[in-house]
Amino acid sequence: MGTILLLSFIQSMTEFLPVSSSGHLVLAQAFNFSNQSLLVDVALHVGTLLAVLGYFYTDVITLIKGLFIKGPARNLCGKLIIATLPIIVIGFALANLIESVFRSPFIIAFTAIFYGILLWASDRYSPKKKTLDTMRYRDALWIGLAQTLALIPGTSRSGITMTMARALGINRSDSARFSMLLSIPTILLAAGYMALSTWLSPHESIGSSWPILLSGIGFSAFFGLIAVWFLMKWVQKGSFAIFAIYRIILGIFLWGYFLSL
Repeated sequence: MGTILLLSFIQSMTEFLPVSSSGHLVLAQAFNFSNQSLLVDVALHVGTLLAVLGYFYTDVITLIKGLFIKGPARNLCGKLIIATLPIIVIGFALANLIESVFRSPFIIAFTAIFYGILLWASDRYSPKKKTLDTMRYRDALWIGLAQTLALIPGTSRSGITMTMARALGINRSDSARFSMLLSIPTILLAAGYMALSTWLSPHESIGSSWPILLSGIGFSAFFGLIAVWFLMKWVQKGSFAIFAIYRIILGIFLWGYFLSL
């Protein structure tokens, strides 16, 4: 139970905060805290999906209605669809290749630092004029293309999408909001892909794993809700600098730790 609690915390908090989930999972594995199976991965993703759906339930309802009614909600739906397309194409085509090539702890340490600096720079020096209503469809496409970089471990999906949104001049709150809403189809696709892989795998069986899986869903939903709430509250007044600093410290620690082995 302790392991699933820790994994739920890492998955949920780092899925939404721009601090690199891969870096934390590698760290957990280095200290023998992580040995999750595909089934556990699916459970954790389901939990984080429930968290973001729970926090943005009014937005989700509005977006669903917007599919049938012309207006701002339909425009936002279109932007989310456009932003999701690159990860579908590139993710399914290259995910396994990228994962095998860039899985090195040193690459994860580098990307944690590099994209942390990029997050700080885009937040500090980019204009802050656009909102979700005034952002263009090509802005959504650029954010979607940036999201594919998160296939490289250490990048952070939320971090790179908010970095690109800020670089395009979208204000901080709406950058975070678009990133969180974009996580819904992204997590759903990832969970679906892993569920299919689990179903096709002869080595994976649910059997007596239900208590662990349900615990994973519950814990990750709980921690994920806290993470989303904290992020959305933070960006109303604070900058992304605190997350950038954390990423840099994490990357330096990872680099130093693995060099010492």
